[in-house]
Amino acid sequence: MATTEDRFVFLVEWYDAAASLVRTYHLTYYPKDKTIEMFDLKSKKLFLKRCEYPNVTLNDLYIGSIVTIYSRQLKIVDYADTFTRKNFETSRERTFGMIKPDCYQHIGKIIDIIEHSGFVIGNIKMARMTLADAEEFYAEHKGKPFYPELTNFICSDFVVGLELVAEGAIAKWRKLIGPTNCQVARVEAPGSLRALFGTEGVRNACHGSDSPTSAQRELDFFFGDKCKLKPTAFLNNCTCCVIKPHIVSEAKVGKIVDHILSEGFEISALQMFFIDKATSEEFLEIYKGVLPEFSGMANHLTTGPCIALEVRQENAVESFREICGPHDPEVARTLRKNSIRAQFGFDRIKNAVHCTDLAEDGPLEVEYFFTILQHK
Repeated sequence: MATTEDRFVFLVEWYDAAASLVRTYHLTYYPKDKTIEMFDLKSKKLFLKRCEYPNVTLNDLYIGSIVTIYSRQLKIVDYADTFTRKNFETSRERTFGMIKPDCYQHIGKIIDIIEHSGFVIGNIKMARMTLADAEEFYAEHKGKPFYPELTNFICSDFVVGLELVAEGAIAKWRKLIGPTNCQVARVEAPGSLRALFGTEGVRNACHGSDSPTSAQRELDFFFGDKCKLKPTAFLNNCTCCVIKPHIVSEAKVGKIVDHILSEGFEISALQMFFIDKATSEEFLEIYKGVLPEFSGMANHLTTGPCIALEVRQENAVESFREICGPHDPEVARTLRKNSIRAQFGFDRIKNAVHCTDLAEDGPLEVEYFFTILQHK
């Protein structure tokens, strides 16, 4: 897509909490040498001189994305010139996908397939719709024979909504999920998600937007500022798991989610978060002065999206710590080679997941993500 002379310019916003202001910048990305530059639109001055910043890549640049640059979380809100718009509108198309209630046990497997099918997961959230929510979401099908069955089924249990980004994302996702009828899918598209995981009728594993208009409406319904869907956390018999940014960027989220479910745990809440340094340090405060890598751990959580989960079972904190393994992945590979950190961790900072350490802190850490951060 890029030539040696290309540069891509985006309009980005940063919320300055100290001043209670939204500041706007032009963020320029130079693909030839993978450098960035920022221009302050209010002061009309260069804010960040052109420099290397390897944590920002072409895959991170699309409308709605949040990129972290020197601890500032910048939201990409628009293209800043025609050249950038022309190059990115198709190559960074967004669509909405949903994993239906019949595939709860296959959530991890489906996410893994998505991650390895050329999609960037721009957002993800578990929800449980009310009947009114389901009827609003599927309003275009009202009056059709399957409408009552579909809406009742969708609100029967958890669903997982996803924002998916890729070149031609709408058509690409609909091809991956396959024909609406699962029996037809098994004949015409045997590798599709509906062929692999769907059963019959409305229990066909996944939903996919059928047009740009539908995609925008459904993304707004699930992730927009006026979203009415409430967090699904129970805040009891639970522990907190945070899938760290390096796992998201390495496309290993699905494997970890599947590992958790296959071990017999219930995932009752799941959501992507972009957290700043103050929030990260507040959440990890218990480790300050205890772990020498506290600063590195706090910084890592700000380098990209992380995914928080409420994980439930009896003695959830203790039993989940067992499957996570020791804090140090090298130790985990010796003592618990099948643990999450042994399989997916890199070092004591990039150790795949955070898990609650003390039983009394399980509900508190879950509440931090699924209650407190919902209002920040």
